[in-house]
Amino acid sequence: MAARDSFNSRTSELGPPAPESLEPLRAVHTTNFPALLRQLGVSLLVTTYQAGKLVIVREEGDHLNAHFRLFHAPMGLALDGGRLAIGTLVQVHEYVDVPAVASKLDPPGRHDACFLPRASHHTGNIQGHEMAWDADGALWVVNTRFSCLCTLDRSASFTPQWQPPFITALEPSDRCHLNGLAMVDGRPRYVTALGETDEPSGWRANKSKGGIVMDVASGEVITRGLSMPHSPRWHGGRLWVCESGTGTLGTIDMTTGKYEPIAEVPGFTRGVDFVGNLAFVGLSQVRESAVFSGIPITERLPADERTCGVCAIDLRNGQVVALLRFDTAVQEVFALTVLPGRRYPELINDDAKLLANSFVVPDAVLANVPAFLRGPAQATLGAAGSAERRSVPRGTFRSV
Repeated sequence: MAARDSFNSRTSELGPPAPESLEPLRAVHTTNFPALLRQLGVSLLVTTYQAGKLVIVREEGDHLNAHFRLFHAPMGLALDGGRLAIGTLVQVHEYVDVPAVASKLDPPGRHDACFLPRASHHTGNIQGHEMAWDADGALWVVNTRFSCLCTLDRSASFTPQWQPPFITALEPSDRCHLNGLAMVDGRPRYVTALGETDEPSGWRANKSKGGIVMDVASGEVITRGLSMPHSPRWHGGRLWVCESGTGTLGTIDMTTGKYEPIAEVPGFTRGVDFVGNLAFVGLSQVRESAVFSGIPITERLPADERTCGVCAIDLRNGQVVALLRFDTAVQEVFALTVLPGRRYPELINDDAKLLANSFVVPDAVLANVPAFLRGPAQATLGAAGSAERRSVPRGTFRSV
């Protein structure tokens, strides 16, 4: 049964309307989506810069609880155990999972994670796209406006680390629309860009078929002729890529460089994460604008048949097995990440009292904190669902 043939009739009120819309945010989903998240023991984080929100997708019985937090044009997400980075228009915010707070949120016993702000780095408007933590704990950001990969340094807005060899200057002119980053063994390895160009906004002239995939280590272009590629990922020994302009997800043949689509869906594909044989993929309706005109998906599907939301794709056969669809206010999804081992997480960015009275301290001093204030010890889970070396400090507590 196709995912769009079976929707839960429950309509969720997802939060206040987006600034440009007076409509409440609503979503529907296939009836099997909650059970799928429950079976996998996961939840999802989704960013939508167009609506200015981070969406926390959690299963709640027979329906999904899609919970919004407001951010200024959020795009990239990066998860490393208990650390979460969220890229916004001019800042990168870092959050940490504090188990002691999760255990005390209402309703009691419901939440199994709570991300609280730990730091914020002002990058300026670099049009930061995808982000990822490396094996040494450094955060890499796709700096689209300056056509480079960068890391963050407290003494600078950003530190350039790599540029495509065909880029000849470091300037804020978005020459190739570098956008996606795939890590392999904890190091940046593959990137996507919308054009092999060295002129300001040069990628726009051939956006429908000028997209490329590059090998960071060699600086070579391994695939050409793609339509607006995004979200490269290394999973199961294969390089996966969204050919967003065609509304597909596929793989790159590492011998020939050929892109081989495995699934075609009713939306602009961008934002991918994996759990075993399943891929969770973000879908956007794409706006009727110059940027998105003339690409295959706008010619394949009229605007009212394009979907914004998240679909789950079975990688063994390319079939969509579950779908979450945003019906109002949200038209674009940028990034998504799976939260393994966290079925009902929370993220706090606007509760002044809770933030003022929640603390993380070194384990060495925890013995001086009264027992009734201490939170439970909890190892964090990584992308594969196993305990990793970087865990949240156990010295976490709430004073009220």
